[in-house]
Amino acid sequence: MAGVAVADLLARARYWGLKVATAESCTGGMVAAALTEVAGSSDVFERGFVTYSNEAKMELLGVKAETLEAHGAVSEAVAREMAEGALAHSRADLAVSITGIAGPGGSEHKPEGRVCFGLARKGRATRVETVEFGARGRAKVREASMRHALELLAEAMG
Repeated sequence: MAGVAVADLLARARYWGLKVATAESCTGGMVAAALTEVAGSSDVFERGFVTYSNEAKMELLGVKAETLEAHGAVSEAVAREMAEGALAHSRADLAVSITGIAGPGGSEHKPEGRVCFGLARKGRATRVETVEFGARGRAKVREASMRHALELLAEAMG
């Protein structure tokens, strides 16, 4: 896998004694799948949440209805609450979240390829960011989003 080697990411988490959780929307579990592709990942990967609908985001992660109404599902505010919710609803020390518009479609205000990420770690401020991958097609946006989430996890572990 280009970019982050998942086995190295898992080794870093093991070294630091960190458990990881994921909260995914537009990637539908691709980050969790990448992490669990490596044998022995169960000592690092704690759990994954695939919260495609707004209802799932609220029920499983505690995303507030007010946040969804004010900012929409594809927003840094929702990415923050997803990542923090993954920590709160798991035994993980580190969580990454992804919410975006993989396509096709989008709007003038939220174009195809816009993806928001959250990275929450116990005892630290949550980091959020938006990446504009562009209208490169659903599969490529999802793949790029998965890779970016893995890079965020790797960066968080040094």
